[in-house]
Amino acid sequence: MKKVIIINGPNLNLLGKREPEIYGAQTFENYFDSLVEQYPQVSLSYFQSNHEGVLIDKLHEVGFDYDGVILNGGAYTHTSIAIADAIGAISTPVVEVHISNVHAREAFRHHSYFSEKCVGVIVGMGLKGYELGLQGLLDR
Repeated sequence: MKKVIIINGPNLNLLGKREPEIYGAQTFENYFDSLVEQYPQVSLSYFQSNHEGVLIDKLHEVGFDYDGVILNGGAYTHTSIAIADAIGAISTPVVEVHISNVHAREAFRHHSYFSEKCVGVIVGMGLKGYELGLQGLLDR
């Protein structure tokens, strides 16, 4: 059975409450439960933190034993060289996901430090982006 983890960064614990016009009204936990039901052949886990170092520690923890990581680094995507270095240091493939179309938002969101270290990038597809990332990892 393949092991895949979804890692969400800062403020994504507020999905369902935070700016629903951008991020939707569904909580991530409810969405995650539907993914688990839809993909019983995959051992899926979920982790969220608002803290950069904790996200790096989680990438180190899973980065050699898991079959894939789906990472939404939130705002750290645009600021964290340290998380980018952690992605580059591990052997597990990482797919970068963003719920909103970051290229249609503020200019500072147009650059990702993660993208060149990831096997794929999905933006602007809402929560469906996580499923697309998972399917991409399974198809590799």
